[in-house]
Amino acid sequence: MQEGLVISNISNLYIVESKKEIYECAPRGKLKKDDISPLVGDIVDIDILNEEDKKGIIENIHDRKIYLKRPKMSNITQIIFVVSLKMPNPDLLMLDKQLAYSEYLKIKPIIVLNKIDLASKDEIDNIKQIYENIGYKVILTNAKEKKGISEIKNVLNNNISAFTGNSGVGKSTLLNCLYDDKKTVEGEISNKNKRGKNTTTGVKLYKINENSYIADTPGFSTFDISEIESENLEKYFREFNEYIPNCEFVGCTHIKENNCGIKEAVLKQKISKDRYERFKKIYEELKDREARKW
Repeated sequence: MQEGLVISNISNLYIVESKKEIYECAPRGKLKKDDISPLVGDIVDIDILNEEDKKGIIENIHDRKIYLKRPKMSNITQIIFVVSLKMPNPDLLMLDKQLAYSEYLKIKPIIVLNKIDLASKDEIDNIKQIYENIGYKVILTNAKEKKGISEIKNVLNNNISAFTGNSGVGKSTLLNCLYDDKKTVEGEISNKNKRGKNTTTGVKLYKINENSYIADTPGFSTFDISEIESENLEKYFREFNEYIPNCEFVGCTHIKENNCGIKEAVLKQKISKDRYERFKKIYEELKDREARKW
């Protein structure tokens, strides 16, 4: 057996990269019996059935360091969140949900602000400073002119990165810019389905260089953070941590209570008021969902 990385899944056939070769593999029956299915991002052990035809069998799935339920994939090391500054306007509520979820999963987040040519310096600086002050890395890009691409390439090195963002933010253009050989992700996708270009229907890892992969993840466009309990949301807004001990009440929700360390920090402009307002929206959304469970 030899070790490999699952880079895509098409109709229960798994494409596995192993020793710089690509194999088409089916899972061994025992995995189906145990109700275990390989995921894109899994490290697996494969038996080669036919070296010439590059056919194999997946015998074993290694323990997963990270598991994403939606979209289903494993072992990513960082998430690249692409936000458009215009056309469409930046969806910072979605971004804050995504950041909270990446904190929950303990996956490193990177924020890419795309289409900087369409926004004013003040608009760019306002968003950039909010997130850099919290401690997030923010990269400014203009995908059409390839500005910021080298900085993205640097953060991709030796990582499996989920590459995500709402429709229209410029993900495909950015992905294409990352390929030195001009072999476009967009073209590969459009040739494999009849829905046309700019349509991504499943998770697939694309190799940038040795030990560096990116994934276009369409499932994140309907982002669901319901795994996070409302009472724990505060833990995943990292700038809150310093001020939570200043709350008078144990279990403070930071919404209606008096003598709240978070609310005081917002008044003193130590926490972004806009981020705090989005925290409240996400908190109420989670509370409503929890109430409907019962």
